[in-house]
Amino acid sequence: MKVFKFGGASVKDAEGVKNVALVLESQGFEQCLLVVSAMGKTTNALEKVVHNYFDKVDYQQEIEKIKQNHLDISNGIFASGHPVFAEISLFFDDIESFLRRNKSPNYNFVYDQVVSCGEMISSKILSEYLNDIQFTNKWIDARDYIKTDNFYREGNVNWEETEKNICKLDQSICYVTQGFIGSEENNFTVTLGREGSDYSAAIFAYCMNAEAMTIWKDVPGVMTGDPRKFENVQLLSEISYEEAIEMAYYGASVIHPKTLQPLKQKNIPFFVKSFLEPKKSGTKVGNSADAQKAESYILKENQHMMRISTRDFSFIAEQHLTQIFALLVKNKIKISLMQNTAISLELCLEDKYGQIDEFNSELQKDFQTELLKNVSLYTIRNAKLDDLNDFYKDKNVLFEQSSNKVIQVVTN
Repeated sequence: MKVFKFGGASVKDAEGVKNVALVLESQGFEQCLLVVSAMGKTTNALEKVVHNYFDKVDYQQEIEKIKQNHLDISNGIFASGHPVFAEISLFFDDIESFLRRNKSPNYNFVYDQVVSCGEMISSKILSEYLNDIQFTNKWIDARDYIKTDNFYREGNVNWEETEKNICKLDQSICYVTQGFIGSEENNFTVTLGREGSDYSAAIFAYCMNAEAMTIWKDVPGVMTGDPRKFENVQLLSEISYEEAIEMAYYGASVIHPKTLQPLKQKNIPFFVKSFLEPKKSGTKVGNSADAQKAESYILKENQHMMRISTRDFSFIAEQHLTQIFALLVKNKIKISLMQNTAISLELCLEDKYGQIDEFNSELQKDFQTELLKNVSLYTIRNAKLDDLNDFYKDKNVLFEQSSNKVIQVVTN
């Protein structure tokens, strides 16, 4: 079995959906499972629906815009009167119906029930199109297979139950399903974290003992830097699981951080290829003596820098760290970089849930804090130390850290 994942950029319009068929034709469609993301910027648009809903602003108008976009895409693929148009309308009716009936004040719960519809609709459109052109496949609901806890927006997979469910699939046929989503014990939708479709593909690949997994991107493969952010970047033709895991940990956007571990456990080769040039080899991630270790640059934006010190300038001791880390966990804030001295702790933080002000307010009851929002964190891996002058030029460095040829720099 092969597992292919197609991201939102690959199915952003009618031509993109048609191109998926060309990619499949070049790769072979036998014994294949496709994992599909929401089309284009649909997830962002559905996030706005949830935001408007809680702000008591007109959200129906936003739903109508998203619906019309999907109908327009479908008009470029299907003949009028095709059953898929009724299916699309039904999905959007379900969103409106859920929001009208909902009594839960839990933002994250509502978010998952609404935003997940993007994947449901895109996968249905792709599945119907492929069947129409004789790429026979079965559409399945990923929520019937991937089971999680109820940690909404960042679900933790129940691997035992998930593997038992996925093992029931007939591996002699082809499937189309959704990325990013699973369900908890009451069958409410739980998402796996932003950009979690890669992780979904890895879950299916692991449970099906897949021959290989490929994610299809709008870049040639894993690069030594995001070509939109850095100049003179190169394609990495082959890297190790460990190298890829480290790149993902430091924030390389081309690989979702949770994706690699399930594949590594079963030694399933993982490819990153371009859906624009499907016959090119892209990047292979696996166990190989030929794996590269090139200098690479990673940028994480929208970070926050915080300096914490005790009010009496006493040492930052273990009990202080325990208190600070407990508040980080409570507010679901992740540490991207940490550096401490005797009397202060400096943190570069990622605040996915918008809790940084609440965290800062709680800290100020016992500590002195300085908060600087919207900083950038650069990570240079396999750094060539005598070749960094151009990198530092015109950057205001707030703090930096280096070890074992990894340099991390926070700037504003």
